Amino acid sequence: MADAHAKGHDYHLVDPSPWPAVGAVAAFVMAIGLVMYMYDMGPWLLVIGLVGVAYTMVVWWRDVIREGEHQGHHTPIVQLGLRYGMVLFIASEVMFFVAWFWAFFNASLFPTEQMGDVWPPEGIQVFNPWHLPFVNTVILLLSGTTVTWAHHALQHGDRKGLVQGLICTVVLGALFSCIQAYEYWHAPFAFDSGIYASTFFMATGFHGAHVLIGTIFLIVCLFRATAGHFKPDHHFGFEAAAWYWHFVDVVWLFLFFCIYLWGKGDAPLFG
Repeated sequence: MADAHAKGHDYHLVDPSPWPAVGAVAAFVMAIGLVMYMYDMGPWLLVIGLVGVAYTMVVWWRDVIREGEHQGHHTPIVQLGLRYGMVLFIASEVMFFVAWFWAFFNASLFPTEQMGDVWPPEGIQVFNPWHLPFVNTVILLLSGTTVTWAHHALQHGDRKGLVQGLICTVVLGALFSCIQAYEYWHAPFAFDSGIYASTFFMATGFHGAHVLIGTIFLIVCLFRATAGHFKPDHHFGFEAAAWYWHFVDVVWLFLFFCIYLWGKGDAPLFG
């Protein structure tokens, strides 16, 4: 009788899970709460939604880790499907950032009379790209090398190198976020200071959010690595985190060259 119920394929048919429905409801509550917060109706609904989304992430990914690390359900063909899913997710993220770049280039290439027919608009004092933005560029590029170091160490069975590389990457990611927060705090313009400010904060702000998410992603991988997870031939969780981090690197390069450097317009480049 046992053989009659044995699995005769390499696919993983997941058990029914409440987390997709719970996550969808939490995300909806978070979106409504964000709108209410923007209209000065209090942050309580936004906080509830954020907590719900965070809880869903923890328990859902806990189940996925259990399936792959302890129950052995992540066969090579399942891992291939997960890779395809991560590629499609990153592709969707690319299109997300294309929207913000599109808004920025639409405004900068065709400045209107309201902007004074110039870019940057009149009255906007832009950042010097060779100060903090350049420092953050170096930090993020360096973090890309450390996460690659960690990946190569894992592929060669060097768990010490894996942990050290992840620690360096997490520290560099946190440093990038701190510098960007400092830059925002001392920004010479506010979010409502016009089209330049809004496109700047939306593009760089969403990138900053992705850096925070990627840093958390890597912290989870660090804890898993110290717990003995990941093998040279079975480490999709770490691989997905590394892909995501490299995507964040590439987006920042576009932000630096397009918004910080090229977006200065006629402003003095080293002013």
